[in-house]
Parts: sequence; C-alpha cells; structure tokens
Amino acid sequence: LPSGSGSAEEHVTLPMIPKGAFLGVLRVVNPTSDSRGQTIPAGVYTLRYAIVPNNDKHQGAAPQRDFMLLVRAADDQTPDTMADADALMKQSAKVAGTPHPVSFSLWKAQSDFPGFTYENEADWVLQSKIGNVPFCTTLVWKP
Repeated sequence: LPSGSGSAEEHVTLPMIPKGAFLGVLRVVNPTSDSRGQTIPAGVYTLRYAIVPNNDKHQGAAPQRDFMLLVRAADDQTPDTMADADALMKQSAKVAGTPHPVSFSLWKAQSDFPGFTYENEADWVLQSKIGNVPFCTTLVWKP
C-alpha cells in the first residue's frame, strides 16, 4: 500500500492512499473502452489513484469518489506519487486523446475474499488487495 498523507474528503472509501499514488500496471492486449466509452488502445499503462472532483460535472458519477487513472507507461517511468493532480489528469486524458482522463472506479471492499463477481446485470468486478486493504474495481462493463 502506498504511504503518505491520505484524504479526509467525504465519499472517499480509501482515504489512506495518497492522491497520485502508483497502484500497479495494466496491459491491454486488444483495444477496449472505459465506462465513458473512451477508447483505450492496446498497450501498457500505469494505474494511479485519484479522487473525482466534488463539483457539478461529477455529481452522481459513482457513490464513492475513488478511481484509478490510466497513464501510458512510456509517459510514467517512476513509481513516485504524482502530487500534481492536474498533470495526472492531463497524462491520463492522453490515453484516449480526449479532454477527460481514462478511469476505473475503485472502492474499499467489505471483505477480503478475492475474485470476480457479476454485478448490476452488466459489470464484472475484481476484488483483491492492495497491501492488506481489500478493494474492488469494475474491469468489464456494459456501456
């Protein structure tokens, strides 16, 4: 689990993770899309922790504000925390070539049982751990 100062903001389920923290690497074999329908080209990406802004544009996006942002691995060569939130958003937006970052919903799991579950009649959710903290993320969804 990345260390550093976390967040005390409301609707954040993983407040112990610093904004911009490196969470892992994702290899996309075939082009796909995120939940907004933005194209994710085949390639290797880093996953960075982010908190959705609390503003009118993002109201109702998810019950929680925790997300993982994709950044092209070629543009993200260090595991150090990216403290500049604006720079992180711009790096992630470059993935799809749009003004909006490419993101995956992330939230603290209620149990530490790993695996996949089928939820909301359309979503495949991965449950795993970051260190000893159980988390969930939607990896496959129906747009």
